[in-house]
Amino acid sequence: MKLKSTLLIILLFFTTQLFSQDKPKIDVGGALRFNYNLSSWKDGQKSRGGDFGYDVFRVNAKAQYKGVKLNAEYRLYSTGFGGGMLKQGWVGYDFNEKNGIQIGLTQVPFGITQYNSHNWFFNLGYYVGLEDDHDMGIKYMHNNDNWEFRLAFFKNAEELRFGGSSDISNSRYSYDVSSIDIDGDGNLDIRNKEVNQFNGKFNYKFGNDNVKSKLGISAQFGGLYNIDTDKTGNHYALAGHYELNAGKLNVKAQVATYKYNSENPVGQPDNVVAMGAYGYPYLTAAEANMYTLAVSYSVPVSWGPVSNLNFYNDFGMLDKAESGFEDTFMNITGVLVTAGQVYTYIDLAAGKDQPWLGPNWTNGLADGDPDAEWHARFNINIGYYF
Repeated sequence: MKLKSTLLIILLFFTTQLFSQDKPKIDVGGALRFNYNLSSWKDGQKSRGGDFGYDVFRVNAKAQYKGVKLNAEYRLYSTGFGGGMLKQGWVGYDFNEKNGIQIGLTQVPFGITQYNSHNWFFNLGYYVGLEDDHDMGIKYMHNNDNWEFRLAFFKNAEELRFGGSSDISNSRYSYDVSSIDIDGDGNLDIRNKEVNQFNGKFNYKFGNDNVKSKLGISAQFGGLYNIDTDKTGNHYALAGHYELNAGKLNVKAQVATYKYNSENPVGQPDNVVAMGAYGYPYLTAAEANMYTLAVSYSVPVSWGPVSNLNFYNDFGMLDKAESGFEDTFMNITGVLVTAGQVYTYIDLAAGKDQPWLGPNWTNGLADGDPDAEWHARFNINIGYYF
């Protein structure tokens, strides 16, 4: 009798496990964030002591059924920052613990990922489409104890308009090559799109339990389709990168180079490209080298709900290849305060010829201003993540 009871219990256990694994798993989360900023180049804002308002509401959804996974994030910004947009959205499958694929709007495997920065603004690579970029395609991933690599093909960036000669929408999370009205006549110029892009990223992991390092290289090559000429140029980017985790210290160092070879109509410049996100485009140098260094140090504390302070300094420089173009600089010093589910970034962001950190929006990342000065923005971003 005891044997029968034992066998029945074992059978019920394995049957329960079998059926439970066959049920869909769904996890829904998100965040609500508010932002305060005070900018040195905005006189009206300085007079009223800065502005505090809505940043973003986002919804994250993850699901898994029979080994097939879903990961999606939709963000709702204000109309002035592009409105609603899908940051990422992919379907994936893990063949085993070391190998898997993702299909859809997935992160481009280039440079240090997920972020090459610690602050709320990211680092300079984000503003030229080389940090936390997401495009439409398929990505293969492999991880083992010492090596990890990513191979990907992207048909194009996020495509919201499927017309034969439609420009890309600027309502997007990550920066991509787009179009811009440079002469003010109401018609878009320098109308290019990223197409048929290949990416490869390789990291070698070494160290011990206390000190861990990643040393890697990244490469991408793709087409650059011009809507007006119906011709396809090309673009490429290369990067070498190193990341260190030593206890509470994190260091991210990267050197990158990129170039866009466009097939624009006669009379339109080919030493710049338009890039768009958050509702508006700007011009970017078509060829440059980029240097970034980001350092952070984490300090656990017990101040009521506050459990951790992460201090950081993230620096970036864009060395433009075109003679006469002014280089772009960016430096963010700040701290991330963790209090339960609330994460608060307190940043002092400084920039020179950086569109988001100064008055020169359209040309800051392109030819720049020879008389440009350093400008600063004091920023506090408060988010509740659930």
